[in-house]
Amino acid sequence: MRERRRLRMGVLALVSLLLLGAVPLYFGLRTLSRDPVFDSLDALDVPSWATVKTVDNVSGSRWCLQDCRLRERTVESQQAWKETAQVYEQALTRDGWRQWKVTRCPEQPVKGSYTCWRRDELTLDLWVREPTCALPPVNGQPAPSPAPSPAAGECAGSLVSVKVRNAIDDERTGPQPSTDPSLTGEDPFPTLTDDPLGEQTRSPS
Repeated sequence: MRERRRLRMGVLALVSLLLLGAVPLYFGLRTLSRDPVFDSLDALDVPSWATVKTVDNVSGSRWCLQDCRLRERTVESQQAWKETAQVYEQALTRDGWRQWKVTRCPEQPVKGSYTCWRRDELTLDLWVREPTCALPPVNGQPAPSPAPSPAAGECAGSLVSVKVRNAIDDERTGPQPSTDPSLTGEDPFPTLTDDPLGEQTRSPS
C-alpha cells in the first residue's frame, strides 16, 4: 500500500510539473510565432466594414539580425477611401499613435490618402486608396473593358495598406539629405567659387 501511494504521489507530481511547464511553453511559443504588432493592429477600433479581408506579410528579424522586421498588412474595406482613411486615422490616434510629418512620406505622389505615424520604437505608413479594378494586359495588348454589371460592384470600396517598421531601421528618422535623393549624387545647386572655370588653382612650381 505504501508503494502504491508513493507511486501515485510521484505520478501526480510528474503530471503537475508537466502542466505547469506546458502552459508557459505554449504561450511562449505563441508569442514567438505571432508578432505583437499584428495583435495591436487587430485591436484597432475600426468598424467591421473596414476589415473585410486581411492579408499579413512579415519579413526580416525581430531582433534586427541583418534586416529588421517589416510588417505589412493589406485590408479590404467596403466604404470609399475617404471614409476608410478617417476611421483608421481616428483608431490609430486612440491607440497612442501620433501623426508624423516627415519628408518622403510618401516617397512619390500617390492617389488616395497617405499618412505616416510614430509610436514608441515603431513607425507606421498608412495608405488608403481606391481598389485596382483594371484587368492586367494580355500578351502585351490592353485588357478588355470590364462589364459594367455585375463586375462594377466588385470594384467598390477601398484598399488599405499598412507598413510598420522599427524606427531605427527607418531611414526617415535620421538626417535628411539636402537634395532630392532620386538624383545620382549631383547637387542641382552647386556652390559657386571665385574661379569662373570651377577648376582648382595650381600652386606655382
